[in-house]
Amino acid sequence: MKKSKLILSAMLAGISSVSVAQAQTARLEVIHNSADAAAAVVDVYVNGGSTPFIDDFAFRTSSGFVDVPAGVALSIGVAPGNSTGPGDIIATVPVGPLTSGETYIAIANGIVSPSGYMPAPSFGLDIYTGARAAAAGGAGTNDVLVYHGSTDAPMVDVDELNVVGGEAVNDLSYSEFQGYLTLGVEDYMLQIQAAASGTAVAAFDAPLSTLGVDGAALTVLASGFLDPSMNSNGAAFGLFVSTGAAGPLLELPSSMARLEVIHNSADAAAAVVDVFVNGDELIPNFAFRTTTGFIDVPAGMPLAIDVAPDGAGIGGSVGTINIPFLGSGKTYIAIANGIVSGSGYSPAPAFGLDIFDMGREAATSGSSNTDVLVYHGSTDAPTVDVAETGVGAGTVVDDISYSEFQGYLELPTADYVLTIQDETGAVNVASFDAPLATLTLQGAAVTVLASGFLDPSMNSNGAGFGLWASVGASGGLIPLSNVTGIDEVESISNAALFPNPTNDNATMFFDLIEDENINMEVVNTMGQRVFVRSFGEMLSGNHRVEIPASEMAPGFYFVNLRTNSGVVSTKLQVVR
Repeated sequence: MKKSKLILSAMLAGISSVSVAQAQTARLEVIHNSADAAAAVVDVYVNGGSTPFIDDFAFRTSSGFVDVPAGVALSIGVAPGNSTGPGDIIATVPVGPLTSGETYIAIANGIVSPSGYMPAPSFGLDIYTGARAAAAGGAGTNDVLVYHGSTDAPMVDVDELNVVGGEAVNDLSYSEFQGYLTLGVEDYMLQIQAAASGTAVAAFDAPLSTLGVDGAALTVLASGFLDPSMNSNGAAFGLFVSTGAAGPLLELPSSMARLEVIHNSADAAAAVVDVFVNGDELIPNFAFRTTTGFIDVPAGMPLAIDVAPDGAGIGGSVGTINIPFLGSGKTYIAIANGIVSGSGYSPAPAFGLDIFDMGREAATSGSSNTDVLVYHGSTDAPTVDVAETGVGAGTVVDDISYSEFQGYLELPTADYVLTIQDETGAVNVASFDAPLATLTLQGAAVTVLASGFLDPSMNSNGAGFGLWASVGASGGLIPLSNVTGIDEVESISNAALFPNPTNDNATMFFDLIEDENINMEVVNTMGQRVFVRSFGEMLSGNHRVEIPASEMAPGFYFVNLRTNSGVVSTKLQVVR
């Protein structure tokens, strides 16, 4: 792109009989926003001048503000980049005389190709009079001019979701400007909506406080195609910003959040499900007591979440859960819980998602701490307290009921014992190991959830009660070993591992009091199953099962023996 003085010289060279009045100047910024591939890079000529006004002018760039002659009619010609002269011009746009001393913004838009675009409004210049090169309010403010430049996008509204909490732009159609908005220098989240239906189309962050644009006047323009497949696979829709300086426009990022989804519905009908978001399958084959780990998901957009039995398709959804929107840059933990079956469970709270909107992916309380989020997800368990009885820390969770979160406990990383008590704190129900130090969870954030049924006999003989943990990585949850009580399996006794620790294979020894179906799994500290074996029905008596620990990486593992009535879990350490 030529420097301003060269641009001005080029314009003057193309204007004959320049009078003193005509030599008066205006300020003009030109922005290239035509998404037609044939106009990806252009040369711009003025009044037939032999030298380009703007040389090699690329899509989504700005000339910056330059001085141009006022008081004369202008003929703006556009030619392909690297043109040899005005004879290569492919489109011409007349521009009436500019007013001396006035400031203008001209946005080049539309289609020059005869086919391949739908719709295909003609190439042209949309000009805004009364433009600003700086915010009228000075430091601490931004003036924002909004322009609709997406040829296939409908009339839109724009809602601001983070600061204003309401409509910022109303009924803006293609080629139109909405006058300046005066805003504080803050981080905004913009939701684009189809004006006719109110349907959200896209959401973008406008992080004014982090862009270094304090006191600037900005132009925000919709650019590109909502449906590139109908427009020669051209540039996709987005929001772009000019700060008034020459060069490429700034792209506003799509609004995104971080989300972990944990499957904790103990209903057998929901043992493995598919999860759909806004009609698209997001999480296939999602099993009970597993987690997605933290994933990036769109923020600022309404979410319709459907859960269906595995393979049933969205038509088999057990019901739609509507979430207005997630906040951009925020971290969420969503736990799927409740009952989908019409009978066989007592009580039977409806299936749903419980969402914690201040999730953490790492401890914020220090690198020698573990931050622990506690969730009550046992449908038939009453309101409870949780006491730490290993190091004697006392009550750590008070009066937590089904579907509730208790905010993060910021704990020194140690091995704890968590004792579930009735809500008076007088009766101990069961105790579980929480070996945070053994699991090397320094600096980690963990979710510990109550899962399963206190009384499986009243709940279709479903999974027994226990405490399980997610460390935020995808895969199976980590069972916390039962020290006393609820999920002890009466049919299994004398369960032990030898050798433990081991640098080779290990053997699990156990006695069966009665015939029992036995499944074994070995789970690492990330919740991933590294060894699974089903033995079917095993007869009563003494048993030993080999575990291929020599094939496992050094570290700690949980060896789980599962029966129809519960699980026995033992820690295994592999060393080298």
